Amino acid sequence: MQSKNNKILVVGGGSWATANIKMLADNTTEKEIFWWMRNAQAVDHVKQFGHNPNYLSSVEIKVPAANISTDLKSLVQQADIILLNVPAAFLKEALTDITADDLAGKKLVSAIKGIVPDENLIIGEFLNKQYNVSFDDIAVISGPCHAEEVALEKLSYLTIASGDPALAAEFAGMLNTRYIKTIVSDDIYGTEYAAVLKNIYAIAGGICHGVGYGDNFQAVLISNAIRELMRFVDAVHPITRDIKESAYLGDLLVTAYSQFSRNRTFGNMIGKGYTVRSAQLEMNMIAEGYYAVNCLHEVNKQYNVDMPIVEAVYNILYQKRSPAFEMKQLADKLN
Repeated sequence: MQSKNNKILVVGGGSWATANIKMLADNTTEKEIFWWMRNAQAVDHVKQFGHNPNYLSSVEIKVPAANISTDLKSLVQQADIILLNVPAAFLKEALTDITADDLAGKKLVSAIKGIVPDENLIIGEFLNKQYNVSFDDIAVISGPCHAEEVALEKLSYLTIASGDPALAAEFAGMLNTRYIKTIVSDDIYGTEYAAVLKNIYAIAGGICHGVGYGDNFQAVLISNAIRELMRFVDAVHPITRDIKESAYLGDLLVTAYSQFSRNRTFGNMIGKGYTVRSAQLEMNMIAEGYYAVNCLHEVNKQYNVDMPIVEAVYNILYQKRSPAFEMKQLADKLN
């Protein structure tokens, strides 16, 4: 990635997109930041008051008003690097008017922790197959990092993975601040799938808490989850990797245990008897793991990896099985 690639577009208006805007603006690397938000009222509010009215409203938005818009095509044309940060379930809708020609020559960075429904593809694969973007022009951001702690400027770590080590290193350099440390990786498949799976495991942890299991069982659940994650990513993309690194185990731990984890919160509500719809309405945020578990269930038909935790969450959310019964069945399979 050359220094001329200093015009960065953030696509999305949620908490993680807002956190990314903050990181990019607080970093001292010379760059121009653009921001696409779907909600026209939110755009007007940010332009007038310098804060996102709906997410992380304490964060000061240091982006020129002229660079914030609901016109994605216009912003894409101006950008060198496009940072995608909308829920995976709505990515195709967001990119409706964008063509492969629009993305030609651009660098695409995904901060999305999910799988595109219907195609059942992780974001890198989707961009490659649907928009002819080379894997060398794609990078992926993974945690462990919650947007709420970025807003509070609590020390956090990000892993940037890409098929092009230079792209990973250069974009990592654009995110470094006194409260953000970055790590680079070439494991774009493993880090993407790990980011998807940790949301499913966090839902499982929340369900367990909701039906009455305690910390002892939660520890066993997550111990099994990291092994299940390793079995899957090794089957999908068998390279040498250390599953104990931050992008895998660290991201799983913070998502499974943190008070800020929307997936754990969603799972806890399901365990307490909420329907999926009522839990989604009350949260007013997207729990990526809900969509991801259906996609993973389909993807795993190709690999046939033993994934009892994923299947338990799938059975509860999509087969409408009793959370208490399903978790009792799962408990007999864990060790």
